[in-house]
Amino acid sequence: MRAGSQGTQQGMTLVEVLVALVILGVGLLGAAAIQLNALKYTDSARMTSQASFIAYDMMDRIRANAAADYSIASPVSGNPGVTRDQDLFDFNANIVNSLGATATGSVRVDQHLYTITITWDDSRAANTADSRRSFVLTSRVAIDPVSTP
Repeated sequence: MRAGSQGTQQGMTLVEVLVALVILGVGLLGAAAIQLNALKYTDSARMTSQASFIAYDMMDRIRANAAADYSIASPVSGNPGVTRDQDLFDFNANIVNSLGATATGSVRVDQHLYTITITWDDSRAANTADSRRSFVLTSRVAIDPVSTP
């Protein structure tokens, strides 16, 4: 020690720097984990919203063409000449395009009570190998009586 110098330390030691880096690293890893979970759950919410839009669109199409039977199997190609067939083709095409190739949709009717079910794979958000998620929409559709003037 030189004469006239004080015995106080100036600056930081290497141990203090390492402790600060460890704390910063743990904090950044925690923030990255939170960001990753947010992305997974945002994707899951987007898929649920898409399923909702598709189901309500199909229900509107059923109401617009209430006299047709929508409980049949979907055709493999569109048919603009038959509204029901085109609606069912569009319904399945929208499901596959928005929710993936493994997604499915169905329309059931029981005494004018229509149930639209859309099922897709949501394993990314659930952290399991095969996690199916469903959106179910049920509504009553009444056919107006035809009156002749």
